[in-house]
Amino acid sequence: MIDDSEKTNLHPRNLHRSRYDFAQLISNCPELKKHVAINIHGIETIDFSDPEAVKLLNKALLQTYYKIQNWDIPKKYLCPPIPGRADYIHYLADLLTETNNGIQPEGVNVLGLDIGTGANCIYPILGNALYDWNFVGTDIDEVAIDNCSTIIEANPHLIDAISLQQQTESRFIFKNIITPEDRFTFTMCNPPFHASEAEANKSTVRKISNLNPKEKKTINPILNFGGHNAELWCNGGEIGFVTQMIYESAKYPMQCLWFTTLVSKKENLSSIYKTLNKVNTSKIKTIDMAQGQKTSRIVAWTFLSANQQKEWKL
Repeated sequence: MIDDSEKTNLHPRNLHRSRYDFAQLISNCPELKKHVAINIHGIETIDFSDPEAVKLLNKALLQTYYKIQNWDIPKKYLCPPIPGRADYIHYLADLLTETNNGIQPEGVNVLGLDIGTGANCIYPILGNALYDWNFVGTDIDEVAIDNCSTIIEANPHLIDAISLQQQTESRFIFKNIITPEDRFTFTMCNPPFHASEAEANKSTVRKISNLNPKEKKTINPILNFGGHNAELWCNGGEIGFVTQMIYESAKYPMQCLWFTTLVSKKENLSSIYKTLNKVNTSKIKTIDMAQGQKTSRIVAWTFLSANQQKEWKL
């Protein structure tokens, strides 16, 4: 049985508003079959606390909907839920449309900077597939950059569309990455949410418990759910990372149309707005979006005046 109910919390253009058609997905990724079962409601699904099952679901989705071949990530690296990641891309398209006289921008004039692209390269892949945008993906992790390079090489249409750059100084976000000649249409980021490994472990145990309430608590939650230190936590947590990003963005005011980031914790917004006002932004926008079972939001800011925004060629 396929549940054809619509996921109305996803963006209207999201390709994944309907329930997964596992027959189609398995036809493109046969390895997924052993992970698909019928739940108590008679619906086909997978165990979303099983990292191998989630990875193969992603592989099948990327091949079926985005024409990506041979996608894979190393063990322990974050395996992102594709519907939520696609939503970020769609809401960015809406944001750029507002700046572009109501015309949805597509093609190589749009250049995005993905901060912390991870080993999965998911935002550049989706942005290119959905809107034909170009990207620079950055990360502090050499293994992550190498894996993204492998994915790109396996999909020749991405070679000219996505470039990669390792951030060699972990305390910086834009420094070493944005050069004086660069002009980015937008930056995007899914920042580390937690301030410590212990905090990340606690959160992951809670997630797994929500997915499988009858299961015993896992001894090693990070390995079970995916993600490692740079992807899940950093000094200062989400608020520390985003604050650093805002202060650095002020050093490149004319080189990016919109700076953006996900903000998971609503209680961080007040502090973020105060910091944005300190650096004399021209405009701030907050876009609510669903991320699985919870609500997240995109915070976007620009230093460009309305006239300067209109002059930006998209």
